[in-house]
Amino acid sequence: MKISLALLVLLLAAAWAGGQGVSFRSSKVTCCSKEMFSHRKIPEAKIQEYRYTAPSCTHKAVLVKLPAAIVCVDPKEKWFQKYLRKQKKLNSTSE
Repeated sequence: MKISLALLVLLLAAAWAGGQGVSFRSSKVTCCSKEMFSHRKIPEAKIQEYRYTAPSCTHKAVLVKLPAAIVCVDPKEKWFQKYLRKQKKLNSTSE
């Protein structure tokens, strides 16, 4: 029940953000509330891009763009840290 409620809130937040015409590359500051965080591991293949929220936001977060939505992730999540290390390794070998 808790998971389905969290997913519903997440989907509504994504739909609201999409309805506001907020671009992922927008210079507009976007913050995440506690309810917007996804605590599930996101498959790496689905991550299109990511960016950190502004330092002025109450909660430190990473906005992760997926094919159908943008979700908030805690940058300290183990799976996200592992993803960052892989990305850094890929970028350093491609230079």
